[in-house]
Amino acid sequence: MNAVVRSSIPPAPPVDPEVQLLVPEQDVADPEFSIVIPSLNEELTMADFVNWCLEGLKKAGVRGEILIIDSGKDRAAEIAVAHGARVLKTPKRGLGRAYQDALPYIRGKYILMGDCDCTYDFRELVPFVKEFHDGAEFVMGSRFRGYIEPGSMPPLHRYFGTPGTTWILNIIFSSHFSDIHCGMRGISKAAFIRMDLQSQSWQYASEMVLKSVHMRLKTAEVPIRFLKDRDGRLSHHKRSGWFSPWQAAWINLQAMFVYGADFFLFKPGVLFLAIGSALTFPLSLGPITVGPITFNLYSMLLGVSLALLGLQCVYMGILAKVFFDYSGDTKAKWFRRFEYTRSVGISAALFTVGLALTAHTAIKFYLNDFSLGIVTDNLWVTGLLLMIIGFMTFTFTLILHSTAVAVRKQ
Repeated sequence: MNAVVRSSIPPAPPVDPEVQLLVPEQDVADPEFSIVIPSLNEELTMADFVNWCLEGLKKAGVRGEILIIDSGKDRAAEIAVAHGARVLKTPKRGLGRAYQDALPYIRGKYILMGDCDCTYDFRELVPFVKEFHDGAEFVMGSRFRGYIEPGSMPPLHRYFGTPGTTWILNIIFSSHFSDIHCGMRGISKAAFIRMDLQSQSWQYASEMVLKSVHMRLKTAEVPIRFLKDRDGRLSHHKRSGWFSPWQAAWINLQAMFVYGADFFLFKPGVLFLAIGSALTFPLSLGPITVGPITFNLYSMLLGVSLALLGLQCVYMGILAKVFFDYSGDTKAKWFRRFEYTRSVGISAALFTVGLALTAHTAIKFYLNDFSLGIVTDNLWVTGLLLMIIGFMTFTFTLILHSTAVAVRKQ
């Protein structure tokens, strides 16, 4: 193998003793772009892939390095180094973990990602370079806006899986991606460090897209060419069996729902709270008849249930927004709206008013020998609701302000 193992590896963060960096004799100094690619037994395509990357960098007119994170047992690492790529030898720990392992060794200002199976055409890097030079922080490739070679994508993926999950993500996050599962993508190193990827497996790709939205990165999308597998090569999904694509889809949906929790909480909560309040407070003095419909105590109890469910969802939705706030703007907004002293005072006032209304009804009930007939209004129900709202607001304020030390400041 025409490579040397250099000992002058960047010391921070601490170097994993299970990771070894192999550097080619003709190494590139001070690269602007780093093509960072995981590899698992890809010796069949490795030589062509490295050559494609070198051609793409030359056409784009930029200085770049190729860093292969290899956890296979074939000759892929040896071939990559011989053709001019750096290789990071790591244990097999998952796609997401491969990028985490590579971070201390990435030298470029911009990172390009993908696969080394020659399905993504790395000879065409000009669109990515142009977007980065124009100020983009995150650049997604799109197969659907580019070229998909016949036979390269199974119909289930092309017409159902990828469009379906892309649509779901765009709905949840109000984004405009056309191909969230495209593996060919780029991100600035500064944004990648801030992103702090945690996923170890397939879901790293969705985590990256979702965090790019939360971080409000300047994002672009460029068309790319997607080619079919070489003869004799099986994709990782096919190697893992028929269930692998379904498992990957479920894992990615899980990531979307976790990072988009406020979508299922805040706006639905506001709606439930509004409907519940409309059913509860007007009935405080007794039943109301509108045409043939009479709204009575049972309608009010339904309103109380909806109001409390809605308020709980609103508060949990706010916390979800705060947990995934990378700019600090969202947290600052909700801290202003729930300023501690004011919020505790409002909570106490609500609880006190609710207690007074409930006590008023309880006293009437007691003075009339516990006869229900004397209770002609529903103020006790309103009182109970106000007491619960007051207590919930107080506890939410405590939890919100505890995030000042529990949530990262970015």
